[in-house]
Amino acid sequence: MERREVLKLSAVAGASGTLTLGRVSFADAAPADGRSGGGPGEQTRRVTGHLPTGAPDFVYLPVEVPRGVREIAVAYRYDRPTVPEGTAGNACDIGIFDERGTGLGGAGFRGWSGGARTEFFVRADEATPGYLPGRVNPGTWHIVLGPYTVAPQGLSYDVTITLKYGPQGHTPAPVHPPERARGRGRAWYRGDNHLHSVHSDGKRTPSEIAALARAAGLDFINTSEHNTTSAHRAWDGLWGDDLLILTGEEVTTRNGHVVAMGTDPEVFIDWRYRARDNAFGKYARAIRRAGGLVIPAHPHATCIGCNWKFGLNEADAVEVWNGPYTPDDEVTLAEWDNTLVAHVQGRADWLPAVGHSDAHRDPDVVGLPQTVVLADDLSRRALQDGIRAGRVWIAESSKVGLSFSVTGERGEHAGIGERLAVSRTAEVTARLTVSGTPGCTVSFVTDQGRLYSTTLPPSGEGTVSWRTTPDYAAYIRAEVRHPATTPGLPGPMAAMTNPVFLGRWG
Repeated sequence: MERREVLKLSAVAGASGTLTLGRVSFADAAPADGRSGGGPGEQTRRVTGHLPTGAPDFVYLPVEVPRGVREIAVAYRYDRPTVPEGTAGNACDIGIFDERGTGLGGAGFRGWSGGARTEFFVRADEATPGYLPGRVNPGTWHIVLGPYTVAPQGLSYDVTITLKYGPQGHTPAPVHPPERARGRGRAWYRGDNHLHSVHSDGKRTPSEIAALARAAGLDFINTSEHNTTSAHRAWDGLWGDDLLILTGEEVTTRNGHVVAMGTDPEVFIDWRYRARDNAFGKYARAIRRAGGLVIPAHPHATCIGCNWKFGLNEADAVEVWNGPYTPDDEVTLAEWDNTLVAHVQGRADWLPAVGHSDAHRDPDVVGLPQTVVLADDLSRRALQDGIRAGRVWIAESSKVGLSFSVTGERGEHAGIGERLAVSRTAEVTARLTVSGTPGCTVSFVTDQGRLYSTTLPPSGEGTVSWRTTPDYAAYIRAEVRHPATTPGLPGPMAAMTNPVFLGRWG
């Protein structure tokens, strides 16, 4: 007969932003029969409690795991009381750390599902998506609750922990995607670096995402699950000569999200800090040590905790277009454009712009938008080099074709992300050739703003030229937009380029 023990645990204050609850204890040895727990070879404990408004970001529940455990399973729920209009209700995330501890840096990290799941398990041979398979070693494990928002009434939680005893299974060796695909030599490659599967809060399997990426005409994708690396080993058999799959993470903090693009497989980047902790630089460097790029995601998104508050000094690029083009993308684009002047003045390196779909589920479109990168080959390093250099334009789909360059009076030439080193008074010609954009308008944008616009033919194909000088325009970038849908705002983006810088400024 199942026996449940309800433990109302007293809280012990821990470090800033955390709370550690009392320990959950199990017997020191496997139960002799099913009468000792929830079933044959099982033991179960239940923990309930209440968190007030202003609760710490992370609440740790220590669990003493004895020897002989082959699986730990956790289920949880929390109340969702009615709240006044305009007030956040309850939302609580969950994850787990093993006997190696909860220290920042993630040595003991074993999984995170945020608020996407109400239960999970971990054992040697398998784990719930979002969690890492591996031995269940004895020691103090920690279930971590993340009260993302707390209602005025507080948040009541209920956590059930079940230990299952028996021989440990075998942990299969992870299989990771290769770092290179066949490619086309030096060419423009299309990719989507911000995607979610069932390994975080997405609804699609890796297999479904790979099929959608191919259908969208992509050459590469990057796994970017929220605060977990479990998807790194989930793509066996899904890559090929036509599709490069990079491993990464969307590091999802309380003060913004950052895409770690192309990190080494299995390298976990911690997320348990805010901007006020002055810790992001450390983790940005960790992303780079793991071979990745630091790309702040949707900096002006309207969801709670999604606004980017860490600054852009540590970034390698910035996501100015996230999913279908919206007013918050317009704000991000304007903010990014303002930073280009600092580079013109020689005060800072410039920050390339990229775009990603952030697709989670139907009807989200993989590859809307997509980052198009000029790279020496279809490999992790070559793509990252192309993005760092700003050899990038962004398109709403693979139907859009584009080329953009600026030439001087004597045949000088510069492409996207480059500088045309001519005198400030020299006449230069910007030229954009575009296709697949019916009903759209082309604009050239400079440090003075939008200086030239023209409507494309009904076919959506054409070449547009504009003459200027570096004295008049310190840089030029191109935009292709649909007709306006929101009063007072330009139309939604169909394609855009990174800038070509002009003259010998700085």
